[in-house]
Amino acid sequence: MYKIFALLLIITYSISGFCQQTEDGWSIKALSRKDYNGVTMANGRIGLISSKDLFCIKDIVTNGVYDKVDTGDVSRIIRTQVFANLSLTIDGDKIDSNNILNWQQILDMKEAILNTSVDYKNKVHIEYKILALRNLPYAGMIVVGITPKMDCKLNVRNRFNFPPELKNTQTQYLRDGGVGTPMILATSKSKTGMHEIAACAGFIFDDEKPEYIVVDGSRESLQSGFDKKLRQGKTYRFALVGTTCTTGNFKDPLLESQRIAIYALHNKIDDLLSAHKTLWADLWQGDIEIEGNIEDQRDIRLALYSLYSFSRANTRLSIPPLGLSSWIGYNGHIFWDSELWMYPVLLLMNKDIAKTLMDYRYDRLNIAMQRADNYGYRGAMYPWESDDTGEEATPTWYLTGTFEHHITADVGIAMWNYYKVYQDKEWLEKIGWPVIKNISDFWVNRCTKNLDGSYSINNVVGADESKHNINDNAFTNGSAATILRYANEAAEVLHIHVDPIWKEIADNIKFHYSKDGVLLEHSTYNGETINQADANLLIYPLGIITDKSKISKDINYYESKMLVDGPAMGNSILAIIHARLGDTEKAYDLYKKSYVWNKRPPFGVLSETKFSNNPYFATAAGGMLQAVLFGLGGLRITEEGVIQNNPVLPKAWKSITIKGIGMRRETFYVK
Repeated sequence: MYKIFALLLIITYSISGFCQQTEDGWSIKALSRKDYNGVTMANGRIGLISSKDLFCIKDIVTNGVYDKVDTGDVSRIIRTQVFANLSLTIDGDKIDSNNILNWQQILDMKEAILNTSVDYKNKVHIEYKILALRNLPYAGMIVVGITPKMDCKLNVRNRFNFPPELKNTQTQYLRDGGVGTPMILATSKSKTGMHEIAACAGFIFDDEKPEYIVVDGSRESLQSGFDKKLRQGKTYRFALVGTTCTTGNFKDPLLESQRIAIYALHNKIDDLLSAHKTLWADLWQGDIEIEGNIEDQRDIRLALYSLYSFSRANTRLSIPPLGLSSWIGYNGHIFWDSELWMYPVLLLMNKDIAKTLMDYRYDRLNIAMQRADNYGYRGAMYPWESDDTGEEATPTWYLTGTFEHHITADVGIAMWNYYKVYQDKEWLEKIGWPVIKNISDFWVNRCTKNLDGSYSINNVVGADESKHNINDNAFTNGSAATILRYANEAAEVLHIHVDPIWKEIADNIKFHYSKDGVLLEHSTYNGETINQADANLLIYPLGIITDKSKISKDINYYESKMLVDGPAMGNSILAIIHARLGDTEKAYDLYKKSYVWNKRPPFGVLSETKFSNNPYFATAAGGMLQAVLFGLGGLRITEEGVIQNNPVLPKAWKSITIKGIGMRRETFYVK
């Protein structure tokens, strides 16, 4: 434990060396560009990945729009043209990273804005904001304010950047006759030509518009901008608004990108900002307040901010493991990470976002039923990795795509939990039940009856993905039994008669135990290191193991077996279980261990494992937030909705306030 504590101190110190902590729990300040890992400004549709370089965006990622990695390969979420790459010169000298002073960035999580400020020589102080507009889901904006310390001349130019995988790129100059401000439009094809992509950008000014300048170059390097004389002490402000649309969302993205841009250009800067802030204020009705530990408060807010920014109500989209922070990580596919790790948090905090994650699975039910038929089963068999098609998107050489079947149960469990929290019988009948029923039919087919009357599920990959083609995996069997029980409960609510085989299998599914009574991860498990939590998931979230002595025996055994560099979520599960056992300080230590090692400078964005560097790992955010809500906070999802039972308060905190929970948007306290 002392070694763990020492390492935590080292990591915390290394992060704090890059960021100076602010006095409130809503913002994170970065003071160094060394080892810079960007933070993502997102609105559920697009993600703008920040850069340490000035006045620009590193990448723009779209949600739910895919092309092939290469011809004949699996799909990957696409990057679009980067519409914001500003160049500023003062009195003929370009401002760049080598001639500035006092660089700092502040992530404002409350308003979802990244604020950057710099000084250029003794001439100007510059502040600019980057945001993905929540009110315009296909648009982003940079707002620049320049305060001159002496009279000077400003030159502003903007150009597009194009990811190398895009092809057939062209740019053109357009003039919006109504607002009188020209725009630059870029069009491209995605890598294999599956999608057309269009982006459009133009400037907004607070006062009189300066004369607009277009710099001709190649068809990929057209620039637009303006010149302005600045007066000492008088702040000058302008904004660049950019839009990005694809055939994944629009029949004609070229025209739609222009329409959205023109709409923005006909608005004032402050009106766009105000509408964006209002929508984020509504999101933050679901919040977690920690009294007594500002660092933990910021960590929790960054996790919540990330889940909110990567999702959006009424989109019928889900959340990839890395959210909208990466176009490479896991190819932007949808895994169990969504249902088991991120969804439970959003289920409690935001009904509409939780519903849209369930819509994503409902919309792909027919494809899941076809997939089951393709493998000789009845019912619905969801893919391990899903893209926009709903078909299996796992690279063929990974056995998870062929054998990790617990995802199908995970989807059904998530559906039933939505009903339990919001008691929406009409939703259950139309959306939840068709999914739950077909998933249950699949598991009846997938199980094999043994001579002793028990049921086995053979030849699978479990939650611990390091073990392949095993029999009776604890979590696979446990999740199958759980959804079969839930299916019977759902049928009772809807007064539907179901086959009694559902209950028979749920009551007789086979688990294997050691001679000491420890639940074995699978039938031939013999004490090997495990990649992540598996058998312990039967304690939480499945709730199958409830006897305290058995719980203690299982977690004490598997905690020492967990891979040091495994995914962050394993310690989150252990934290929840220890909190429910009343081991408050142990729970808090495991909660911190579940993410502190994974923080990366300068903002503390989370990587997947302790030694990897692939932030932002939204799955880890879901795990650590569950540790607060369902562990320390004592929340439970029951047939009567959300209740609080035996919360615990670690010594490091004075109180916990959990706001906006469930159907009645309740507030729960731990003091």
